[in-house]
Amino acid sequence: MGLAAVNTVTGPISVDELGVVLMHEHILVGYPGWEVDQSVAPLDRASLVAKAVKLMGELRALGVNTVVDATTADFGRQADLYQEIAEKSEMQIICATGLYGENRGGSEYWKFRARFGEIGAEIYHLFLQELTVGIKQSAIKAGVIKLVSGKGAITDYENKVFQAAARAQQETGVPIITHTEMGTMGREQADLLIAAGVKPAKIQIGHMSNSTDLQYHLNVLASGVYSAFDRLGLEGLAGSPPDSAKLPLLIELIKRGFTERLILSHDYIMAFLGRPLSINPSDIPSLAKWHPSHLFKNVLPELKAAGVSDAQISTMLKQNPCRLFG
Repeated sequence: MGLAAVNTVTGPISVDELGVVLMHEHILVGYPGWEVDQSVAPLDRASLVAKAVKLMGELRALGVNTVVDATTADFGRQADLYQEIAEKSEMQIICATGLYGENRGGSEYWKFRARFGEIGAEIYHLFLQELTVGIKQSAIKAGVIKLVSGKGAITDYENKVFQAAARAQQETGVPIITHTEMGTMGREQADLLIAAGVKPAKIQIGHMSNSTDLQYHLNVLASGVYSAFDRLGLEGLAGSPPDSAKLPLLIELIKRGFTERLILSHDYIMAFLGRPLSINPSDIPSLAKWHPSHLFKNVLPELKAAGVSDAQISTMLKQNPCRLFG
């Protein structure tokens, strides 16, 4: 098997097979409660698979080998559907275990259980089960742990999730990838996980591109973790500034010698579960570039024009994900 094994939805691969990786994308997202609307809007599996296979084909043509779907267990993750997409598209897809933040995830279930006992051990067991045995009743294993905190604070509930994840990470060696909200809590997430025993080299702090504060970036990088500029093309929503503000900061960090700690992606959402939205996100002018081909068609040429080398680009897209998983 070569180097350390990585769980994809179609089985384990070695780290040296990962190739070019998009470390934070979403095939599907389902806001908690979407399930209750299935009498009106049932999950159209065939249509979703066909759309995703087409998308994966576009990415393969651009040189992408692996896509990490960062959807948590309580936010619409459909591991069996990802498996079908991977088989039909020949894309390596890695799915996540993990739970969303308290404000928008499935926290009510766990907070109800907390009235009757300690939930930390239960959440740890869920993560470990999905990493080592399988998701639901399948043999599909998660390959990363996804964690989320809200704006300006890590709540008591989120802290329990982070602690459970740290325990599961140390037993399995899988990476932890995170969601930060509105350019906050990156260093706090890193410090919490490191204090709980996770090595910095196994942590990717997500959505760092939401902040244009250079000192915030330097503070997070000083902890030794990976920093993800993973909302490329997403502009004006979810606190994400325009690329015209993100890319100069990314280039500055590369110039300062942080290439080996930076990872690039989009946080793209191919489809939302439930009823169709009244407007397609791709029809919103500020989201015209929000697509996982954007990095290759638009961002990389701009980086090269600014003096970023092919070797540095390869480091961010191949070597850094390989080290994170390795």
